Amino acid sequence: MNINNKEEFSKQNVFGLGQENTAFARYFIGNSYLNPLTNPKETAVFLANVTFEPECRNNWHIHHAKSGGGQLLICTAGSGWYQEEGKEAVSLEPGMVITIPAEVKVEKG
Repeated sequence: MNINNKEEFSKQNVFGLGQENTAFARYFIGNSYLNPLTNPKETAVFLANVTFEPECRNNWHIHHAKSGGGQLLICTAGSGWYQEEGKEAVSLEPGMVITIPAEVKVEKG
């Protein structure tokens, strides 16, 4: 669902925009926002809503883990894409869930 209007996107973005993602800005091209949904001091699972502005993308990266790990990517509003190194990009639409194993190189946008 391609949404070009910020007001309409805000209505669709049920977890909220959060704050400008300055702590992780070096990993992005463009602006993103981070809204933590869990407190790492209270649970072993960190869950956050990351919102990408149009044209923003996450640089190629790997989530490392000694055991378990990886990442769960859930598209909640708008549209975007996900790509694993060496594979075709996947178009993301609300409701899609992507399971990313640890040690897999990916890019998101």
